Order: sequence, then structure tokens, then C-alpha cells
Amino acid sequence: MGGNEQADVVVVGLGPGGEYVAGTLAEAGLDVVGVEAEPVGGECPYWGCVPSKMMIRAGNLLAEAGRVPDLAGAAVVTPEWGKVAGRIRAEATDDWNDQVAADRFTGKGGRLVRGRGRLSGPRRVTVGDRTIEARRGVVLATGSRPRIPPVPGLVGTPYWTNRDAMAAKELPTSMVVLGGGAIGVELAQVFARFTCAVTVIEGQDRLVSQEEPEAGELVAQALRGDGVTVLTGTRARQVEYDGVEFTVRLEGREKPVRAERLLVATGRRADLAALAVDTVGLDPTAAAVPTDGQLRAGEGLWAVGDLTGRGAFTHVSMYQAQIAVRDILGQLGPDADYRALPRVTFTDPEIGAVGLTERQARELGLRVRTGRVSLSASTRGWIHGPGGEGFVKLVEDADRGVLVGATSAGPAGGEVLYGLNVAVHAEVPVDRLRHMIYTSPTFHRAIEAALAALR
Repeated sequence: MGGNEQADVVVVGLGPGGEYVAGTLAEAGLDVVGVEAEPVGGECPYWGCVPSKMMIRAGNLLAEAGRVPDLAGAAVVTPEWGKVAGRIRAEATDDWNDQVAADRFTGKGGRLVRGRGRLSGPRRVTVGDRTIEARRGVVLATGSRPRIPPVPGLVGTPYWTNRDAMAAKELPTSMVVLGGGAIGVELAQVFARFTCAVTVIEGQDRLVSQEEPEAGELVAQALRGDGVTVLTGTRARQVEYDGVEFTVRLEGREKPVRAERLLVATGRRADLAALAVDTVGLDPTAAAVPTDGQLRAGEGLWAVGDLTGRGAFTHVSMYQAQIAVRDILGQLGPDADYRALPRVTFTDPEIGAVGLTERQARELGLRVRTGRVSLSASTRGWIHGPGGEGFVKLVEDADRGVLVGATSAGPAGGEVLYGLNVAVHAEVPVDRLRHMIYTSPTFHRAIEAALAALR
């Protein structure tokens, strides 16, 4: 079907944020067209958040079994990768698959158009030979794709991205991971715990380099404990593939690294050129779509999710989606506020963080005080025993007496983060935090000790 059509709103991309925008606006009575070429729901339910965390859970259970005193040193039977991976893929998509998600959207009154949408002018989206004119506007929510580094020899080889790793039916005997960010370290640990020999190569001086240095040290220690070879401050200069294994030659190192598989996890990027943003006056070579506090990117144009450059997190996409929906419906609401942006790296131990790191706070010119305590010094850390490594670190704006950042690393780092997230977001005075009652014995209580350690 060709020609021009009309709708109130066109949403390009039906990942978590886009699907929320499209479905909520349709429920509100607007005529909404959702455009999606891939499974409705996006990266998170099919390859990202859901299956990866289920796989991480399986690996963590194996590690915990090995920490039981009566089993320590004994042979812990590792389940067959194919059976575990197959079960997880089935469970992950049991209640969430493309058809179910598509039916949910159309059941709310939305119209689904399959294909890759691109702008063709203000309030206009073209999908194949169809052009849809949006009376109220267009919402861009196409997410991001893996960033592939320009390493000579890499293009053309059967390297993996996170999608390939999660879809693998057989466990490789060995794997090299390019990139020591959240995706790289999470998958490295999972594969290692299922007996794959893993090497992580990271160009920065530490893993998870966007977080506190102590977090990078903790993750490296944990990975090495699982048998992973960690090479930081190291870059790949050449990749070769002979049909059987990869050879990765490294800058400054004579000995290459060889493995059956190569996982590229060097970040993600938005492709604005593919969206033809130049047709609405935006820069197609930019890293992100600039938006205001209500997620407006122009007249009759909004953007949510990875495209905005505020972090490739599902929770950011959903947060922004709610703001955009209110604005499109003409409802008043606060602007987007990223001061207390939370994030979690789901390694074991987990690295939960919110707001600014110590370095970021100092670079902003703040007079900083920090407090850091080890979980092993807490009662719950002592009770937990093996596998209880971690810490709580607080970053205070000393002039205002409020926390501007925090890290909770440990067996429940992401869960402990919630209270710290509230404290940073609401700018709760540190003096008030000091006079709270902290439950005992919990990991959460280490926050009280970290407050006392602020210097």
C-alpha cells in the first residue's frame, strides 16, 4: 500500500520507551501509528535485560554452590550450556514475544506498521513506499546498536555482539571479550562460570571505567576469581580469523590472544543518519538527538531512550517516555532531571551507582567529602561470608551538606542502591541521613557507617 496516510502521532521504534508512548497515547484515544522492523519490545526482553539477567542468575547459583563450606573444593557439576540457555530463552519469551507485544499494542487501538521508519520532513515518517503525516507529531525511539571499533581485520569476521552471545546454543571453549564495560564484564563472568576460558581486553586503565575506581578493582578481582584473564590499558591492533579461531594482536604486547569466539562489547551508538534527521534540521552525524526538559527535539518532534544520549538504560527510556506522553497530551509535569541517574552492573558482586562519581564531582568544582566502608566490616558482610565482597562509597557536596553520588557494591548492590537513589534525588541533608534508623543486620546498614566516615 503506497501513498500518504494520517495519524495523530507516529512513534518510530517500539522498544520499551516507544511501546509505552505508543500504547499510552492510543489508550488516551489518539490515533497512533507505531513503526517497528524488529520484535516489538526492543532489545531488553529479547537479548538484553531479561535473558541476560536470567543467565547471570544461573551463573551466580553455580558460584554460590561452590561457596558452600561442605562443597568447597569439591566438584560442582556445571549444567550443560545448551539446556540452560534454551530453557532461559523459552522462559524469557514465554510471556513476552513479538506477536503478544504486537497484539497488546493493537489491542489498545494502535496501528502497527512493520518496517524501518525515517523522517521525510516535519511531522512526516516514511516506511517503504508509505508516508504517514502526524497531526500532533513524531516520537523517535529507535534505540541504539553495538558500536563496532575500527580494528583492522575485524569487519567480515563472524564476531559476536551481545545478541549472538545470548542466542548461543553451544558454549565455546574460549572467548575474547573486547570491552570491559557493563555488557562485557557481565557476559564474561557468565561464560566463565559455565567453564568457558575468557579473556577481557579493555583500553581504559580499569574495568567499568565510568564508575568509581574501587568498583573497577572489585569487578576485576571477581572476574579473576572466576578464572577470567583481565587485560586493562590494552587495545586490539589487529584481528584475524582462520575459520576455526580468532587471533587478536594487541598494542604493546608481542603475544596475541587466541580464542574460539570474539565478543565485541565496546559500547553502543545511535544511528541518526538512518533516521534522516537532517530533513527536520538536526545533525545526522551527532551522537545524540538534543532534547529539552520535556523531551522535545523540535516542533512536533520528541525523542526518548538511547537516542537522547542520557544512558542506554531501559529505566531512562521509560522515565523519558512518561514525560513525553504528558507533554503530548498537554499535561503539566516537571522537566527531566538526571542528577540522580541510577545504574547497575549485574556482575557478582553487583555494582550499583547513582549520581556523580568522586572525580566527576571534583571536576564540577564541588568541595567534596567522601566516605567509604567495606561490606566485610559490616555485620551482614561477616554473616554472608564468601561472596560478600563489596563496599559503600558516598560523595557529598560539603557546602550544601547533601549527597551528589553514591556506589553500593556487593551481593545486593542494586537493591541497596534504592535508598541512596532517594537521598541523592531528594537532596536529603546528610545530617538527617545520619539520624535515620538502619535495619540490622542488612547490607543497607553499611550506609550508616559510610556516613560516619565522610571526610
